[in-house]
Amino acid sequence: MLESLIDFLRQSPGIAYLIVFFGALIEGETIILSASALAAAGYLSISKVFAIAFFSTLFIDQVLFYVGHYLHQHPGRPLSERFPRLYEKFKRAVVLLKKYDTWFILSFRFIYGIRAVSPIVIGLCGSAPRRFVILNFVSALVWALLSCGLGYCLGDYLFDPQTGRLLERSVGQMQIVGGCILAGFVLAFLLLKWRHRARSR
Repeated sequence: MLESLIDFLRQSPGIAYLIVFFGALIEGETIILSASALAAAGYLSISKVFAIAFFSTLFIDQVLFYVGHYLHQHPGRPLSERFPRLYEKFKRAVVLLKKYDTWFILSFRFIYGIRAVSPIVIGLCGSAPRRFVILNFVSALVWALLSCGLGYCLGDYLFDPQTGRLLERSVGQMQIVGGCILAGFVLAFLLLKWRHRARSR
């Protein structure tokens, strides 16, 4: 099944690049890593994967920042009423922004759980648009370079450089790694759920 999917993406690179675009919009590091690995095997262009990932993440975070900037200039209902489901994440992002400021703006892409709301919070807190544009550009560049670089190295390890096919040992290892990642997510979910219950008592 995995081989069939890879062959499909090889025959339809346009769809693969579209997936990369949407993956970068929705915090899809896994998608960027996978696409970069396929690029190492010759199925995609690493320069195109990098360019799409970079400009997509730069674009969406810039848009979210201006949403926050607009709300900062036009205050209305409290955030707890506007975004009740996201309010806890907003508070966490505000604490980190006030504590670390520039470093937080440079690194929010790498913080699981609050990445999507962070640009909004940065705008809400009154950060200057010009300053955010510069820091966001640097952050997006570093993120895209790391994600594509790691994915490309992973592809060198998983695929046969001559045929571009998955190595037999790679399939088994990918299943093990995938199982470990899934177990990690389940464990993290259970821990967060337990922590939430403990706080509500």
